[in-house]
Amino acid sequence: MAFSFKRLEIPDVVAVESDIFKDERGFLTETFKRSEFAKNNIATDFVQDNFVRSAKGVLRGLHYQLPPHTQGKLVRVTRGKALDVAVDLRRDSPWFGRWVGAELTADNGCALWVPPGFAHGFIALEDDTDVYYKMTGGEYSLESARIIIWNDPTLNIDWKIKDPLLLPKDLAAPRFDKDGAYFEYNAS
Repeated sequence: MAFSFKRLEIPDVVAVESDIFKDERGFLTETFKRSEFAKNNIATDFVQDNFVRSAKGVLRGLHYQLPPHTQGKLVRVTRGKALDVAVDLRRDSPWFGRWVGAELTADNGCALWVPPGFAHGFIALEDDTDVYYKMTGGEYSLESARIIIWNDPTLNIDWKIKDPLLLPKDLAAPRFDKDGAYFEYNAS
């Protein structure tokens, strides 16, 4: 089976597609292969997996964790459809404060690699959207967890839905601070 790795407008964020083989029984696809991910400079040291089901219009994010618990995320939709978004929080990055996104569906087999140093969020575009993601770096840490308000005018993210459903903590999140100290950028 083959993977394709497509670097987005922020090249450290990567759309990962894999072949899907369908027949009368259903389908088969590989979702992760250490050797292929390593060849494409994507971390393979996953420490935690999460599975989330959301109704249409539920927005989760924009979340990130401070060092030493920073996380990279490999995000995939296994049912339904979601817009998955990454915001560059690496202070000296040429893309600092910019966002990229990809539509992930159960049918398109696309996953999104969101490396450490990015805020991450997604919105369910269909009812009963299941999102599965693997995380590198640190496990979830309440003390290190941070949020940026979903509709920050500086970021100007097009979430595709006007009035999303959010948790109170996400609604009360602070704005993006373009002068804030987020993460270091290491050009490689």
